[in-house]
Amino acid sequence: MPEEDANGKTVTIDGHRLAISHRDKVLFPGTGQTKGDLIDYYDRVAATLVPHLADHPVSLQRFPDGLGGEGFYQKDASAYFPDWLDRVRFPKREGGHFLAPLIDSRAALVYLANQAMITPHRYLSPADDLEHPDWMIFDLDPPEGTEDAAGVRHAALACRGLLDELSLSAWVQTTGSRGFHVVVPLDGGEDFDAVRSFARDLARVLVRRDPERYTLAQRKKRRRGRIFLDVMRNAYGATAVAPYAVRALDGAPVATPLSWSELERGAAPRDWTLQNLRRRLAQKRDPWTDMGRHAVSLSAHREALDRLLAREPPAGEEG
Repeated sequence: MPEEDANGKTVTIDGHRLAISHRDKVLFPGTGQTKGDLIDYYDRVAATLVPHLADHPVSLQRFPDGLGGEGFYQKDASAYFPDWLDRVRFPKREGGHFLAPLIDSRAALVYLANQAMITPHRYLSPADDLEHPDWMIFDLDPPEGTEDAAGVRHAALACRGLLDELSLSAWVQTTGSRGFHVVVPLDGGEDFDAVRSFARDLARVLVRRDPERYTLAQRKKRRRGRIFLDVMRNAYGATAVAPYAVRALDGAPVATPLSWSELERGAAPRDWTLQNLRRRLAQKRDPWTDMGRHAVSLSAHREALDRLLAREPPAGEEG
């Protein structure tokens, strides 16, 4: 825990004095959880969470008045953020740039939690090479209007199985919302266009193998109750919810990295929350600890993917 001043309103973390305000403000009306609960959670999980964010800019999802008030996404660091909180100059495709914050320390995480940042969203490329992602991600949610955890769990396992066929290792996490993210760590050798093309073609294989279950249709009315294999996050400037981030949803669910055996045993997207996640970390090693050591180049697997795609007849939606 941080060193706390006698008045309980200022804490010192890593040599930085942080003024903590309105700890009793309710952020999650359904459960009564407060900004103080959020700050304490992020302080206690920082040693596990920060390594997943270090060297990557983030977009902040903030709710100054809690979920009952207006929330917003913040890409550009506020002028009043302290000088020691690092920023990354992030060029925009349409011209200009913004200064994206970095959460590279426990102090930065706690400071931003005190700004009512409920959820940090991680950019898919590192600060020193924004054009080349180090994650390929598949965003898997159940069909619109459903909470079919079993179906989306099946989709995540099917995605892993196909990646196994290509000798690619994958990691999985709950989103804390309705589904799962399947992630392949990359060595930064391909740009976003190449990564998105690879992800899309891999998803096409899954659709061709099971067109009644999966779809790549962007328009919701064309999905007809099928699971949308969303690969569009593999784009410059896109983000994904950070591991161990609290979601801005009732009950304060947490995006939680899993082992594949946990998924096979029936883990659900909202099983872990601000209240029980710390107990999990006390009992179980972070399943994503060594993920970066398995970073790969997709180009080495492109021919194998093309062969798989050629073996499967096109799905009707491709016509």
